[in-house]
Amino acid sequence: MTDSKRLLWQQHADGSGADGQTREAVVSLLVDEGPMTASDIADRLGISPAGVRRHLDNLTDGGDVELAPAGFNKGGRGRPAKWFQLSATGRGKLRHAYDDLAGAAIRTLRDVAGQGAVERFARERVDGLVSEVTPVAESGSVIATVEQIATALTGAGYSADVREVGAGVQMCQHHCPVAHVAAEFPELCEAETAAFTELLGTHVQRLATIANGDCVCSTHVPVQQPTSPAEPEPPQPSPRQPSPRQPSPPQHPNALDPKATSQPVVADNPDGKVPR
Repeated sequence: MTDSKRLLWQQHADGSGADGQTREAVVSLLVDEGPMTASDIADRLGISPAGVRRHLDNLTDGGDVELAPAGFNKGGRGRPAKWFQLSATGRGKLRHAYDDLAGAAIRTLRDVAGQGAVERFARERVDGLVSEVTPVAESGSVIATVEQIATALTGAGYSADVREVGAGVQMCQHHCPVAHVAAEFPELCEAETAAFTELLGTHVQRLATIANGDCVCSTHVPVQQPTSPAEPEPPQPSPRQPSPRQPSPPQHPNALDPKATSQPVVADNPDGKVPR
Protein backbone atom coordinates (compact mmCIF):
# COMPACT_ATOMS: atom_id res chain seq x y z
CA MET A 1 0.00 0.00 0.00
CA THR A 2 1.46 3.36 -0.98
CA ASP A 3 1.86 6.20 1.50
CA SER A 4 -0.78 8.28 -0.26
CA LYS A 5 -3.25 5.41 0.01
CA ARG A 6 -2.65 4.60 3.66
CA LEU A 7 -5.62 6.14 5.42
CA LEU A 8 -4.85 5.21 9.00
CA TRP A 9 -6.58 7.15 11.73
CA GLN A 10 -4.74 7.31 15.06
CA GLN A 11 -7.93 7.50 17.09
CA HIS A 12 -8.94 4.09 15.76
CA ALA A 13 -5.69 2.69 17.07
CA ASP A 14 -6.25 3.36 20.79
CA GLY A 15 -2.53 3.35 21.43
CA SER A 16 0.62 2.05 19.83
CA GLY A 17 0.45 -1.56 21.06
CA ALA A 18 -0.61 -4.69 19.21
CA ASP A 19 -4.32 -3.93 19.63
CA GLY A 20 -3.86 -0.48 18.15
CA GLN A 21 -1.93 -1.81 15.17
CA THR A 22 -4.55 -4.49 14.53
CA ARG A 23 -7.36 -1.95 14.67
CA GLU A 24 -5.51 0.23 12.17
CA ALA A 25 -5.18 -2.77 9.88
CA VAL A 26 -8.92 -3.51 10.15
CA VAL A 27 -9.78 0.07 9.25
CA SER A 28 -7.35 0.04 6.32
CA LEU A 29 -8.91 -3.14 4.91
CA LEU A 30 -12.41 -1.68 5.14
CA VAL A 31 -11.21 1.45 3.33
CA ASP A 32 -9.37 -0.43 0.59
CA GLU A 33 -11.70 -3.40 0.12
CA GLY A 34 -15.10 -2.07 1.11
CA PRO A 35 -17.55 -4.20 3.15
CA MET A 36 -16.01 -7.38 4.54
CA THR A 37 -16.95 -10.14 6.96
CA ALA A 38 -15.05 -10.83 10.16
CA SER A 39 -13.83 -14.11 8.67
CA ASP A 40 -12.52 -12.40 5.54
CA ILE A 41 -10.67 -9.82 7.65
CA ALA A 42 -9.25 -12.56 9.86
CA ASP A 43 -7.98 -14.48 6.83
CA ARG A 44 -6.33 -11.38 5.37
CA LEU A 45 -4.66 -10.41 8.67
CA GLY A 46 -3.81 -13.93 9.79
CA ILE A 47 -5.53 -13.66 13.17
CA SER A 48 -8.53 -15.38 14.74
CA PRO A 49 -12.08 -14.34 13.79
CA ALA A 50 -12.81 -13.86 17.49
CA GLY A 51 -10.06 -11.26 17.74
CA VAL A 52 -11.36 -9.44 14.66
CA ARG A 53 -14.91 -9.42 16.06
CA ARG A 54 -13.63 -7.79 19.25
CA HIS A 55 -12.13 -4.94 17.27
CA LEU A 56 -15.22 -4.65 15.07
CA ASP A 57 -17.41 -4.48 18.18
CA ASN A 58 -15.31 -1.63 19.60
CA LEU A 59 -15.39 0.25 16.30
CA THR A 60 -19.13 -0.28 16.01
CA ASP A 61 -19.75 0.93 19.56
CA GLY A 62 -17.78 4.07 18.72
CA GLY A 63 -19.96 4.72 15.68
CA ASP A 64 -17.08 4.27 13.20
CA VAL A 65 -18.17 0.92 11.70
CA GLU A 66 -21.65 -0.25 10.76
CA LEU A 67 -23.31 -3.25 9.17
CA ALA A 68 -23.46 -3.15 5.39
CA PRO A 69 -26.82 -3.43 3.62
CA ALA A 70 -28.22 -6.92 3.20
CA GLY A 71 -27.29 -7.01 -0.49
CA PHE A 72 -23.71 -7.83 0.42
CA ASN A 73 -24.76 -11.19 1.85
CA LYS A 74 -23.83 -13.77 -0.76
CA GLY A 75 -26.16 -16.37 0.70
CA GLY A 76 -25.22 -19.97 1.22
CA ARG A 77 -25.94 -22.44 3.95
CA GLY A 78 -26.13 -21.61 7.58
CA ARG A 79 -26.58 -18.32 9.30
CA PRO A 80 -26.05 -15.28 7.03
CA ALA A 81 -22.70 -13.64 7.64
CA LYS A 82 -22.47 -10.01 8.78
CA TRP A 83 -20.72 -7.61 6.45
CA PHE A 84 -19.02 -4.58 7.98
CA GLN A 85 -18.17 -1.22 6.45
CA LEU A 86 -16.95 2.17 7.64
CA SER A 87 -19.70 4.57 8.65
CA ALA A 88 -19.84 8.18 7.52
CA THR A 89 -18.49 9.16 10.94
CA GLY A 90 -15.56 6.79 10.70
CA ARG A 91 -14.75 7.84 7.16
CA GLY A 92 -14.87 11.48 8.18
CA LYS A 93 -12.13 10.88 10.76
CA LEU A 94 -9.68 9.64 8.17
CA ARG A 95 -7.06 11.94 6.80
CA HIS A 96 -7.50 12.14 3.08
CA ALA A 97 -6.48 14.14 0.05
CA TYR A 98 -8.81 17.04 0.93
CA ASP A 99 -6.14 18.34 3.32
CA ASP A 100 -3.56 18.41 0.56
CA LEU A 101 -6.03 20.00 -1.84
CA ALA A 102 -6.94 22.75 0.66
CA GLY A 103 -3.29 23.45 1.41
CA ALA A 104 -2.46 23.70 -2.28
CA ALA A 105 -5.38 26.06 -2.87
CA ILE A 106 -4.35 28.43 -0.07
CA ARG A 107 -0.73 28.43 -1.23
CA THR A 108 -1.89 29.41 -4.70
CA LEU A 109 -4.12 32.13 -3.24
CA ARG A 110 -1.14 33.56 -1.38
CA ASP A 111 1.11 33.44 -4.45
CA VAL A 112 -1.46 35.10 -6.70
CA ALA A 113 -3.17 37.60 -4.40
CA GLY A 114 -0.73 38.03 -1.51
CA GLN A 115 -0.74 37.42 2.24
CA GLY A 116 -3.69 39.76 2.77
CA ALA A 117 -5.90 37.50 0.68
CA VAL A 118 -5.08 34.52 2.90
CA GLU A 119 -5.95 36.50 6.02
CA ARG A 120 -9.18 37.73 4.46
CA PHE A 121 -10.12 34.17 3.46
CA ALA A 122 -9.43 32.89 6.99
CA ARG A 123 -11.55 35.65 8.55
CA GLU A 124 -14.47 35.16 6.17
CA ARG A 125 -14.41 31.45 6.94
CA VAL A 126 -14.67 31.84 10.73
CA ASP A 127 -17.22 34.67 10.37
CA GLY A 128 -19.41 32.19 8.54
CA LEU A 129 -19.06 29.66 11.37
CA VAL A 130 -20.18 32.11 14.08
CA SER A 131 -22.58 34.21 12.02
CA GLU A 132 -25.54 33.30 14.28
CA VAL A 133 -23.75 34.12 17.56
CA THR A 134 -25.09 37.10 19.52
CA PRO A 135 -22.27 39.48 20.58
CA VAL A 136 -21.89 40.38 24.25
CA ALA A 137 -22.87 43.96 23.41
CA GLU A 138 -26.36 42.59 22.63
CA SER A 139 -26.62 39.53 24.89
CA GLY A 140 -25.22 41.30 27.95
CA SER A 141 -23.53 38.07 29.11
CA VAL A 142 -20.02 36.87 28.31
CA ILE A 143 -20.84 33.30 29.34
CA ALA A 144 -23.97 33.18 27.17
CA THR A 145 -22.01 34.32 24.11
CA VAL A 146 -19.16 31.85 24.80
CA GLU A 147 -21.68 29.02 24.96
CA GLN A 148 -23.17 30.12 21.65
CA ILE A 149 -19.71 30.12 20.09
CA ALA A 150 -19.06 26.60 21.42
CA THR A 151 -22.39 25.40 20.01
CA ALA A 152 -21.62 26.89 16.60
CA LEU A 153 -18.17 25.30 16.54
CA THR A 154 -19.55 21.92 17.58
CA GLY A 155 -21.98 22.08 14.67
CA ALA A 156 -18.99 22.62 12.38
CA GLY A 157 -17.18 19.54 13.73
CA TYR A 158 -14.98 21.12 16.42
CA SER A 159 -16.60 19.31 19.40
CA ALA A 160 -16.35 22.34 21.71
CA ASP A 161 -17.43 22.83 25.30
CA VAL A 162 -17.17 25.48 28.03
CA ARG A 163 -15.99 25.12 31.62
CA GLU A 164 -15.39 27.54 34.47
CA VAL A 165 -11.72 28.10 35.31
CA GLY A 166 -10.53 30.60 37.91
CA ALA A 167 -11.76 34.11 37.21
CA GLY A 168 -13.16 33.21 33.80
CA VAL A 169 -14.23 30.40 31.50
CA GLN A 170 -12.26 28.15 29.17
CA MET A 171 -13.56 27.01 25.81
CA CYS A 172 -12.05 23.73 24.62
CA GLN A 173 -12.22 22.45 21.05
CA HIS A 174 -11.53 18.72 21.21
CA HIS A 175 -11.30 18.28 17.46
CA CYS A 176 -10.17 20.47 14.56
CA PRO A 177 -11.34 19.55 11.04
CA VAL A 178 -8.63 21.74 9.49
CA ALA A 179 -5.75 20.96 11.87
CA HIS A 180 -3.38 19.76 9.16
CA VAL A 181 -3.99 22.85 7.04
CA ALA A 182 -3.83 25.20 10.05
CA ALA A 183 -0.41 23.77 10.93
CA GLU A 184 0.88 25.35 7.71
CA PHE A 185 -1.41 28.37 7.78
CA PRO A 186 -1.73 29.73 11.35
CA GLU A 187 -3.89 32.52 9.89
CA LEU A 188 -6.84 30.15 10.37
CA CYS A 189 -6.28 30.01 14.14
CA GLU A 190 -5.50 33.72 14.36
CA ALA A 191 -8.76 34.57 12.60
CA GLU A 192 -10.69 32.48 15.13
CA THR A 193 -9.08 34.31 18.04
CA ALA A 194 -9.82 37.71 16.48
CA ALA A 195 -13.46 36.78 15.87
CA PHE A 196 -13.88 35.53 19.45
CA THR A 197 -12.38 38.75 20.79
CA GLU A 198 -14.78 40.92 18.83
CA LEU A 199 -17.85 38.88 19.76
CA LEU A 200 -16.94 38.81 23.45
CA GLY A 201 -15.77 42.40 23.72
CA THR A 202 -12.75 41.37 25.78
CA HIS A 203 -9.23 40.11 25.26
CA VAL A 204 -9.13 36.31 24.92
CA GLN A 205 -6.01 34.17 25.16
CA ARG A 206 -5.26 31.05 23.16
CA LEU A 207 -3.58 28.58 25.52
CA ALA A 208 -3.16 25.62 23.14
CA THR A 209 -4.00 24.52 19.60
CA ILE A 210 -4.23 21.15 17.94
CA ALA A 211 -2.41 22.59 14.93
CA ASN A 212 0.65 23.12 17.16
CA GLY A 213 0.56 19.53 18.39
CA ASP A 214 -1.53 20.01 21.53
CA CYS A 215 -4.33 17.58 22.33
CA VAL A 216 -6.99 20.31 22.36
CA CYS A 217 -7.57 23.91 21.28
CA SER A 218 -8.06 25.89 24.47
CA THR A 219 -9.13 29.55 24.77
CA HIS A 220 -9.32 31.45 28.05
CA VAL A 221 -12.01 34.11 28.36
CA PRO A 222 -11.89 36.44 31.39
CA VAL A 223 -15.20 37.17 33.07
CA GLN A 224 -15.52 40.29 35.19
CA GLN A 225 -16.75 39.39 38.65
CA PRO A 226 -19.58 41.55 40.01
CA THR A 227 -18.38 43.90 42.72
CA SER A 228 -20.41 44.51 45.89
CA PRO A 229 -21.46 48.12 46.43
CA ALA A 230 -19.12 50.01 48.70
CA GLU A 231 -20.42 50.71 52.19
CA PRO A 232 -20.94 54.41 52.90
CA GLU A 233 -18.35 55.90 55.17
CA PRO A 234 -19.61 57.02 58.58
CA PRO A 235 -20.09 60.78 58.82
CA GLN A 236 -17.05 62.53 60.12
CA PRO A 237 -17.48 65.26 62.77
CA SER A 238 -17.10 68.69 61.29
CA PRO A 239 -14.01 70.54 62.47
CA ARG A 240 -14.68 72.81 65.42
CA GLN A 241 -14.81 76.39 64.37
CA PRO A 242 -12.98 78.83 66.64
CA SER A 243 -15.32 81.18 68.43
CA PRO A 244 -15.06 84.77 67.24
CA ARG A 245 -12.86 86.94 69.41
CA GLN A 246 -14.68 89.49 71.49
CA PRO A 247 -13.37 93.00 71.17
CA SER A 248 -11.39 94.14 74.21
CA PRO A 249 -12.98 96.94 76.22
CA PRO A 250 -11.47 100.33 75.54
CA GLN A 251 -8.78 101.29 78.01
CA HIS A 252 -7.95 104.68 79.41
CA PRO A 253 -5.07 106.25 77.55
CA ASN A 254 -3.02 106.45 80.72
CA ALA A 255 -3.75 102.94 81.94
CA LEU A 256 -0.67 101.51 80.36
CA ASP A 257 1.63 104.51 81.16
CA PRO A 258 3.30 104.11 84.61
CA LYS A 259 4.46 107.73 84.55
CA ALA A 260 0.97 109.02 84.17
CA THR A 261 -0.40 110.72 87.36
CA SER A 262 -3.40 112.71 88.33
CA GLN A 263 -1.20 115.87 88.77
CA PRO A 264 -1.27 118.38 85.99
CA VAL A 265 1.77 118.65 83.82
CA VAL A 266 4.25 121.42 84.64
CA ALA A 267 4.08 122.73 81.13
CA ASP A 268 0.46 123.47 81.72
CA ASN A 269 1.18 125.38 85.07
CA PRO A 270 4.30 127.44 84.55
CA ASP A 271 3.98 129.27 87.93
CA GLY A 272 4.13 126.06 89.96
CA LYS A 273 1.18 127.06 92.04
CA VAL A 274 -1.27 124.47 93.05
CA PRO A 275 -4.60 125.45 91.78
CA ARG A 276 -7.24 125.91 94.41
